[in-house]
Amino acid sequence: MKDTAYERVKLARNNKRPSGLDYIKNIFTGFYEFHGDRRYADDPAIVGGIARLGEMPVTVIAIEKGHTARERAFRNFGAPQPEGYRKALRLMKQAEKFGRPVICFIDTSGAYCGVGAEERGQGQAIAENLMEMSTLCVPIISILVGEGGSGGALALAVADRVWMLQNAVYSVISPEGCASILWKDAGQARTAAESLKLTAEDAKSLGVIEKILSEKDIGKKRFYNRIQDLLKEELEVLIKDIDLTQNRYERFRKIGVSAVNKE
Repeated sequence: MKDTAYERVKLARNNKRPSGLDYIKNIFTGFYEFHGDRRYADDPAIVGGIARLGEMPVTVIAIEKGHTARERAFRNFGAPQPEGYRKALRLMKQAEKFGRPVICFIDTSGAYCGVGAEERGQGQAIAENLMEMSTLCVPIISILVGEGGSGGALALAVADRVWMLQNAVYSVISPEGCASILWKDAGQARTAAESLKLTAEDAKSLGVIEKILSEKDIGKKRFYNRIQDLLKEELEVLIKDIDLTQNRYERFRKIGVSAVNKE
């Protein structure tokens, strides 16, 4: 029996799912982490640095939620502050300078919406990422591995290829937030989830993503090896693309067009 959209949401939020650091440790070698945005502070909700994918040097950026209560509190439950997005952008621009592809792992319910984050320019930080990623002259692959919430996820997903794990979700708002706005009742989250078209299959049909990744053997070595092989194959294609930024532009211009035409 097919899972409902809200059941997918619960699977995406499960704290036993591999987190960003799990993917980094099991797919890449020689990872060296960088810290700070050179403006304010380091945000532990976003982890980034340089590593090797096989023999290829890459820049890796991941939103990290953690697993235990202590880890999740330290990582702010995967809700990045503006300095996290600025750190990510700093690493992307560094990758562009040295010709390294960028690989992002996304798992967040959304950017942190506290007063301090807004005072330090949360909206501007996200907007700058969207703008700069659209013209970055190196390949970008983004993978949604859990939750993909609103601009907090999109700020790392303006990529040449966007993939989703089969039980990941990608949405403009959480089902609870949507239900609270539309029906003044967060208990209507299940109904909201069905309307938001947030599953991997929905995203694929709308052209939001290119590939749905099977979760068979998730967390095991062969699971990570399969993703590693897919990344290598895709990057071999992208690094040869002489119209990279133009194709990225056209990719986002086409989102949703086929779905509208079918209607």
